[in-house]
Amino acid sequence: MAKRASDKVRRIVEALLFAAPSALPPKKIADTIGDTDVRVVRKQIEQLQKEYDEEGRSFQIQEIAGGYQIRTRPDYAAYVQQLKREREDAHLSQAALETLAIIAYKQPVVRADIVAIRGVESDEMVRSLARRGYIKIVGRKEEPGRPLLYGTTKHFLQKFGINSLKDLPKLEEVLPSKPVFKAGR
Repeated sequence: MAKRASDKVRRIVEALLFAAPSALPPKKIADTIGDTDVRVVRKQIEQLQKEYDEEGRSFQIQEIAGGYQIRTRPDYAAYVQQLKREREDAHLSQAALETLAIIAYKQPVVRADIVAIRGVESDEMVRSLARRGYIKIVGRKEEPGRPLLYGTTKHFLQKFGINSLKDLPKLEEVLPSKPVFKAGR
């Protein structure tokens, strides 16, 4: 019966470590479980790590900043980083989407035109979209200062599931039918 109770505590510890967004101190784990102490928690963490090592799991329990956390083993870190990059690419903020839409519809376009349309500084958004591969420099405008011209990439088309820029929805289809704001009286 004691072994079954010990196994249950170990699985609870594992579930807490798995679900926690950051390292959990052993006291917090013990308090969450209730009716157990820090020594038992540490023993169960050692047992879990032993299981992970014996089974050759791709993750391990690390002691970090006074707590414990389940982390990917270094051998698999590159794969996890790739997945994180893909997730970051998949999520674009409203500001990034606005900037990207302006570039997609107005390309080739200079930063000053993006700012004029959005009404706010967009340098960081342009850099971020370029870093993520959605846009690229496509040339220079023939005017004083020769500002950079931006356009979308094949990566943009792939991520948004369109074959060419001709497949973008017409502006009339995506813009509100009524003005968002009214001009002064």
